[in-house]
Amino acid sequence: MQSNRRAVALEYGARETPVVSAIGDGEVAERIIEEARRRGVYITSDPQLVSLLSQLQLEQEIPEELYAAVAAVLSWAYWLRGMVPGDEKRRPIDA
Repeated sequence: MQSNRRAVALEYGARETPVVSAIGDGEVAERIIEEARRRGVYITSDPQLVSLLSQLQLEQEIPEELYAAVAAVLSWAYWLRGMVPGDEKRRPIDA
């Protein structure tokens, strides 16, 4: 069975602005999601945001136009972990 799934991973914490750390379709997307789950990274599904982020290059900072959308996702992930911005600099995000 072929997967139509698309995934984009963002890296944030050590940098000022989130950057694209992985992009993939199909099996590659499944591996990105599997690795995120293995590391305890929260996953959200937002097809529009994934479509926009997947147009970026690896290691590219997200553009200002996407700050609000990415901030909403990051704030949700922080909330689920009981963290506030800045905590990631004191302890690993996947701890």
